[in-house]
Amino acid sequence: MNTESLQQGQIKVWDLFVRVFHWTLVAAFAVAYVTEDEAMALHVWAGYLVGGLVLARIIWGFVGPAHARFGDFVCGPFKAWRYLIDLILFRARRHVGHSPAGGAMVLVLMAGCLLTVWTGMELYAAEEGKGPLSWQAPVIAQALADDDDREGHDDNDGGEGDLHEWIAHLTFLAVLFHIAGVFLAGIVHKENLVRAMITGRKRPE
Repeated sequence: MNTESLQQGQIKVWDLFVRVFHWTLVAAFAVAYVTEDEAMALHVWAGYLVGGLVLARIIWGFVGPAHARFGDFVCGPFKAWRYLIDLILFRARRHVGHSPAGGAMVLVLMAGCLLTVWTGMELYAAEEGKGPLSWQAPVIAQALADDDDREGHDDNDGGEGDLHEWIAHLTFLAVLFHIAGVFLAGIVHKENLVRAMITGRKRPE
């Protein structure tokens, strides 16, 4: 079956911005996650890219096309949990755009990325005196030192570095749940969601 026949009967769901955002974020987060002290410059710039992408996606969530907008997929937690349970039971209703659980995961991943980037910038400012927060490096360093004193950490253990790493690990765990959900939804709804995020096209309701 050729590409033209595959596209027959399909509709454009994901616009170019959403698709480029998605795959660039995947690459940037992966680079930032696997690099650190041994490639600090690469780690830092990958982190900046992650933060910039998420901020751009937030703006696009208000001004982009229908399925890119938050109003299309943000719902209450009960609806998201109900969809997830139905998905596990292979009885979930298909959605052309993000499903309720998928929409919730979008918010979780964006929040995790932003928190990871913010704590990373604080750490970079405190330890290296560099980055967007370098202008308040003394304040951040003193605040972190006070936190370490209260929590009983020494200079080489704990504090903001641990927080940055833990948030990054939790975000990575959310990524794994997201991947599992994508493949499960693909099986239940009999469609290739990875390909849809590449081509932007899906079958209609």
